[in-house]
Parts: sequence; C-alpha cells; structure tokens
Amino acid sequence: MKIAQVAPLYESVPPRAYGGTERVVSYLTEALVEMGHEVTLFASGDSVTSAHLVSVLPRSLRLDSRKPDPLVWHTIMMDMVLKAAPSFDVIHFHTDVLQLALVGQCRTPCMSTAHGRLDLPDLKPLFRCFPKHPMVSISASQRAPLPWLNWRATVHHGLPLGLYSLHPQPQDYFAFVGRISPEKRADRAIEIARACGTPLRIAAKVDPADQAYFESTIKPLLDDPLVTYVGEIGDEAKNDFIGNARALLMPIDWPEPFGLVMIEAMACGTPVIAYGQGSVPEILEDGVTGFIVENQEQAIAAARNIESINRRRCRQVFEQRFAARVMAKRYLEVYRELVDSRVGETRVPA
Repeated sequence: MKIAQVAPLYESVPPRAYGGTERVVSYLTEALVEMGHEVTLFASGDSVTSAHLVSVLPRSLRLDSRKPDPLVWHTIMMDMVLKAAPSFDVIHFHTDVLQLALVGQCRTPCMSTAHGRLDLPDLKPLFRCFPKHPMVSISASQRAPLPWLNWRATVHHGLPLGLYSLHPQPQDYFAFVGRISPEKRADRAIEIARACGTPLRIAAKVDPADQAYFESTIKPLLDDPLVTYVGEIGDEAKNDFIGNARALLMPIDWPEPFGLVMIEAMACGTPVIAYGQGSVPEILEDGVTGFIVENQEQAIAAARNIESINRRRCRQVFEQRFAARVMAKRYLEVYRELVDSRVGETRVPA
C-alpha cells in the first residue's frame, strides 16, 4: 500500500527525548516500511526515517530557537498533504484535530488516531461537526467521553522488539519516567519510595505550563537523599534506566489514554505499579506484569512485594501484545477496510 503518515511538528520523528506521539509514529512508520509498504512521512526536517520524508520546516518546533508559530506551519503541512493526496491509498493523521475541517474534501481515504485525552469540554462540540471522520483509539477507555464517534478500531501502541532488552537482575531503585505534572503525580512516587526505604530515580521533563507546579510541589521533595532527579532522557538512556529498576512507578491521577512508558518497562522486564485509571487495566495484567492499585497504601504494599513479579514473563507479554509489528498489522487492517469501503475504489492487494 501507499501510505501517508502525518506527524505533529512539535518534535522530530522519533523525538530526541520526550514525545510519545512522535515516537509511536516512528515505530509504526518503520514497521510498515519493513513489511514492504511504500510510506511517506510528513514531519519536521530533523526526523530520521527509512520512509520518504516530506518536511515543511527544518527543525521540530520545540527545538527551534526562533519559536515558529505552530498553527502556521501545521497549516502549511496540511496543504502539502492534501495536494499530494491522490498519490496515496490512505492518509493517517496523528495531528489531533487540525485535519478535521480539511479531510472531508479529500477523495483519498483518511483516518486519525486520537493520541490524547478526550474528556476536554471543547472536544464534544468540535467532533459533533465531524462525526463521520474515521477514528482510531489507543485504548478502549479513551473513547468513553465520545463513544458516538466513528471509531474504526482500538490499536494499542507497539515498540520495536530490539529497542529495549530484558534486564533479569534489577538494581535497588524504583524509576519514574515521563513528565512532571499534576496528573502524573511524581509526589506519590516519592512517597512510595520513602515508605519502602528504596531510592527513586526520576527522569522527567518539565513543560513551561508545569514549571510553577514543579517549583512549588515537587522541587522541595527532591531534597530527600533517596530521591535523584536526572531530568529528561531519550531512548538511548531508557533501556538501562528503566531496565535496571526494581519497578516503574506510575501513580497517575488522570484518565491515561495509553501510557507508553508501561510497555517500555515491560520490554525491559521491569514490572509496573500503576493506579488503575484510564488505559491501565487494559495494558497491565495485575499480578503478571505489575500491580494495579487504587491508593497509596496498596501502592506501597505492591512495591514491597514487587519481587513476586516474573521479569521474563513481563518481556514475553510485551513481545506477544505490544511489538511494533503487532501494531502495524492492526493498522493495516483498518487501512484496508477504509480503502475497500470507498465506493468505486479498486481493492488494494495485501
């Protein structure tokens, strides 16, 4: 198939450090190319891919010191995509809602993956305007606020098999990876580690919007000798950072749409302790790949009992359920259904 992948421009594909959506777009793109499909990736010019890269600006927006206007450059990219649309069998958008007003005019089948939370109040009237646009969710729980959308499938994220490796013998620390924000609850992770007397290493970015929260709530807790804050890290450091941890702590306080770090941990053989919100019960198998908890008391008990989780089994579950090729095969099913359902279109061979 001739497939267009349209990525956000905020980070490169893959991102240099933090960036879940762009990372998933990269894994999907590379898996599709490996499977023999002709893929064009619309992304920033500093992206690295084996697909055909079409870029609208040389650097990702977050790393560009000129601070380009995101709306301007995404609009230009959308125009480029639509002009090239006749050369594709299907166009797959990962750009939130920017494409919705345009794809209705496109004769090439288009679809969008929702990568973020959908319970924000402005999304309901927006999607009411575009109820027929084909959508894919990254977890079943993500759909709950907008169950009436044209959901075509739920496709869980996947990672390349060789990206992370099994670490059968962990070191004596817990890990927290992601963002410092009120919904991610690094403060809970610190409390869990303190209660267990176990060191905690925090690898997380602080967005400008969360800087005040970091200064007022999290920074004072970093004085504890058990806690080490290392800042933002990239893929090259995650393998050992997560893999050597006794457990990944994910004490979230929000409806997590997916939680890529959970399957990154599984790929390393590292069990996860997570609050059971959003996608967590779909991704984790309680007692198999970690523990699902409801409060701090349960989280602390789980952390003290983490050695009961078989790290090799965590890796096996990852390979069976969350490999990039598994994700790509599921998306291909959706692509073919969209192409085949288009009246007057010739069926595209497998």
